[in-house]
Amino acid sequence: MRIVVTGSAGLIGSALVRSLTADGHQVTRLVRREPTAPDEARWDPARREVAPGSLEGCDAVVNMAAAGVGDQRWTDAYKREIHDSRVNATATIAEAVAALPQPPKVLVCGTAIGFYGDTGEREVDESAPPADDFLARVCVDWEAAAAPAADAGVRTVFARTGLVVAREGGAWAKLFPVFNAGIGGRMGSGRQFWSFIALHDHIAALRHLIDTPELSGPVNLTGPRPVRNREVAAAMGRVLRRPALAVVPAPVLRLALGEFSGNVLGSQRVLPRRLEETGFRFAFPGIDEAIRAA
Repeated sequence: MRIVVTGSAGLIGSALVRSLTADGHQVTRLVRREPTAPDEARWDPARREVAPGSLEGCDAVVNMAAAGVGDQRWTDAYKREIHDSRVNATATIAEAVAALPQPPKVLVCGTAIGFYGDTGEREVDESAPPADDFLARVCVDWEAAAAPAADAGVRTVFARTGLVVAREGGAWAKLFPVFNAGIGGRMGSGRQFWSFIALHDHIAALRHLIDTPELSGPVNLTGPRPVRNREVAAAMGRVLRRPALAVVPAPVLRLALGEFSGNVLGSQRVLPRRLEETGFRFAFPGIDEAIRAA
């Protein structure tokens, strides 16, 4: 297949490109700078521009472009960046796809389980409604921006991503050095659920979304067994063979991280119902396995 990928410099996008090209697929990477390689094409989401011809003849588009939610403290300006980077990128791709004389079969848009907000002890799947906090509202606008593609008849899938277990980026890139140093441990009470997924499984799930014609709308990309933060800490200690007895008090996290601390201390018990219903099998379903894989 010929597949167009945005966000190819990020953790997930770069791993997806490696996976696709290793299997012989032709990948075009949309970049915001001047292209420097034959597989690159220019786009500018802020101006809603995509290089002419870059999408023509493609079988699928995977949109993973977004500013990182944990990259900076959440000032008002950075919250606008979090929102606008997602909405503008998705709208740009959706409008460009809808305008093609022969659009691709599928558009996969990366979104997030932030859609559900803090679920506490409650298990949720794709049928759950959105919450009403900042990230949930971002996710609602993010997914709504794909409407032009869906309205044009393109199968549109929303990959609602959980916490990706990887050394190279995301939450775990910050955890590994701390636990390797022997000073890791639970955060706050440690009772909050973390809905994790191994990077390997996340990439396999994205490819499952591309290849499974009955899937459209939201699909949770999380592992099958969410675990409490204190279980994450214990698993990190076991796998890395380091003590994991430290406790970071909730007030310290709130002071250090500001509003973003809600994503660390909040509880999300999200299940990948639609993945499992369509036959997806996890290679690393447990937390110890996912950490070892990373």
